[in-house]
Amino acid sequence: MKFIVIALVVVVVGAVRFGLHRRHQSNAPREVRTVPSRLNSDVGLIVTREVRERFRGRLIKITTLFILLVVAAAIVIPTLHNGKAKPQEVGIVGTLSSSLRATVTSSAKSADVTVRFVPESSVQNAKSGLHSGRINAAIVNSRELLVKSPLASTDNSSGTQLVRSIAENLGIAEAFQAAQLSPAQTETLKTARALPIESVEQGKKSTGKDTSETTSLIGIILIFVMLNQYNTWILFGVMEEKSSRVIEVLLSAVRPIQLLTGKVVGIGLVALAQASLVVAFALVLSKSVGSSLLHGSAPLVVVSTLVWLVLAYAFYSWVYAAAGSMVERQDQVQSLILPLSLPMIFGYIMALTGASSGSPSALLKVLAYLPPTAPFAMPVLVGFRAVTWWEFLGSAIISVICTIGIARVAATVYRRSILRTGSRVRLREVLNPARR
Repeated sequence: MKFIVIALVVVVVGAVRFGLHRRHQSNAPREVRTVPSRLNSDVGLIVTREVRERFRGRLIKITTLFILLVVAAAIVIPTLHNGKAKPQEVGIVGTLSSSLRATVTSSAKSADVTVRFVPESSVQNAKSGLHSGRINAAIVNSRELLVKSPLASTDNSSGTQLVRSIAENLGIAEAFQAAQLSPAQTETLKTARALPIESVEQGKKSTGKDTSETTSLIGIILIFVMLNQYNTWILFGVMEEKSSRVIEVLLSAVRPIQLLTGKVVGIGLVALAQASLVVAFALVLSKSVGSSLLHGSAPLVVVSTLVWLVLAYAFYSWVYAAAGSMVERQDQVQSLILPLSLPMIFGYIMALTGASSGSPSALLKVLAYLPPTAPFAMPVLVGFRAVTWWEFLGSAIISVICTIGIARVAATVYRRSILRTGSRVRLREVLNPARR
């Protein structure tokens, strides 16, 4: 985990330093900036422009702060809740031997709670304490257990588990006494261990599975939020350049494919920097507060979530950029947002359902290999440990290949529709030049 944190911090610091360096260069005299070089190529200038404009905006600061606060709450609040768990108060009416006290304490440990014994003068006093909530349970003369209300069969709270464990263990202790066993025989029975269970088939380890499932849930939510944010930036950015006729000035200096590539890459670098900051923040904060949210295979889920965020942005950004070049008014954009986001919404819902069900479905495994839904389904499979490294790599390769194809089509749509004004451009008109 230390190496992952160090790598992510280096990426974030490098991105910030790169942005500051480019900003310093933009303040230099024009003669210096126009010197031909690979760093100052047309695409590089467009990338720098997009990065600078996004980092200067207030929206990126607000969204980053909001995401960091949500991640901090998800990590810290469970830790505070566990740290402030109050001990269960158990009233004692009459006497309770030291061996039975040890039995009750052992029951509390099995229920993952602590217990504190409270002496009660009478049964009536114990019942009064139960009614007022002063005590959680009462043991009467080592033979009877009192609670405030009946225990529901569906109640799995720590207090209910403690009461059930105490009742079972005290019942066993009473049975030992009724059988008139010697102390040595009683100790032998108490130290009895369950028989080992061996399986005839080899299974997978499940260490940290629940934690990984929770982490994958948070990861797919962040992917969905960030994808919507950055894809909307691209869509409205292309539309605004077209409606304001700024695009005509830009295309007089660069080619359409250079302009489109620079915009996609520039906003993608901002997305990567923000996501890396969030991941590094989550890893460092979880380590510092001792949270179990990133234990087990959860760090692997975090890294896979970051990888699929990059792949998802690379796939969807070209689609949204091409869509933005086909419209020039905000009312036209509103009619495109829902159809464009339907694959993301479907993948998001299916991933949430799969992560909450406790086991991956066959449909979720299929969706993990489809580029529009793989960014949501694959991190869930990683959380379940239901995917091998070569399956993960194969899905990523499929996504990259499809992204290249989508980028070629999007570049064609962008080139043929970005200068057409007056009405919304139809996709069939762009893809079939004979209909123009």
